[in-house]
Amino acid sequence: MRRSGLVLLAALVAGCSPALREPPSVASLASKPSPVTPPDPASLLREADLRWAKRPDVAAVSEAESLYLKAAQVDEKDVLGLIGAVRTKAWLTEHEREPRLRAEMAVSAVQTAQWCKRREPELAACEYWLALAVGLQAREVRLTADDGLKTMVPALQFAVERDSLYDEAGPHRVMALVLIRAPAWPLGPGDAEAGLEHAKQAVALRPDYPPNVFALAEALAANKDRSAAREAYIRGKTLAAALRDASDPDAPFWIVEADEALAKLRP
Repeated sequence: MRRSGLVLLAALVAGCSPALREPPSVASLASKPSPVTPPDPASLLREADLRWAKRPDVAAVSEAESLYLKAAQVDEKDVLGLIGAVRTKAWLTEHEREPRLRAEMAVSAVQTAQWCKRREPELAACEYWLALAVGLQAREVRLTADDGLKTMVPALQFAVERDSLYDEAGPHRVMALVLIRAPAWPLGPGDAEAGLEHAKQAVALRPDYPPNVFALAEALAANKDRSAAREAYIRGKTLAAALRDASDPDAPFWIVEADEALAKLRP
């Protein structure tokens, strides 16, 4: 992704609209025509994965989104398609320039994650992607921000407790970013020290994943340790460069993120 843990909370402000509403049916979410319609859910998922791997090709990711949703429509018990759809919607939100379209995609990501949670209430991945989607929605539809925080923190805590290694230690990574960026008490759950602890946990679990190192760097900066933050960003950039050389499609965006952060931390 272009930002660590999908850069969720840079614009969180108090709001008065609910973050979660009754989602439309999965069939409605899947109404966009698929470029290919293989005969079974497994084939649909394979085709979707192949297109997802072509990012940053926006058209390919859009096709993947449609195929993931089609798989979830064909199999009413499927959650893999729903998870894939939320992930692609989050990516597309980050790469869309038009504000209205970003907001629509973020809301759709929340609705899709709600269906994931309905189908598998005890699955950490569903809670994790719901938290990510709600964070994107909070940024794009600011009136949902206040209620969104009340959804995100419990969802991430659930994911931390059930599967802390999911998405390369994503529950700890995203929780760190939420706690670092959210308003502090009494306006919100923000807590820079607690955020630093979650970032350290993410790095301990998956030390070579650049977004974890970037989350640690941001947490260190939030706790006034700019020197250590610079060192962490440099290390994360080095890891990202190695992944870029290995053809990781997200690595170039991670390198840009590191450069932007390092520029802000210059003496």
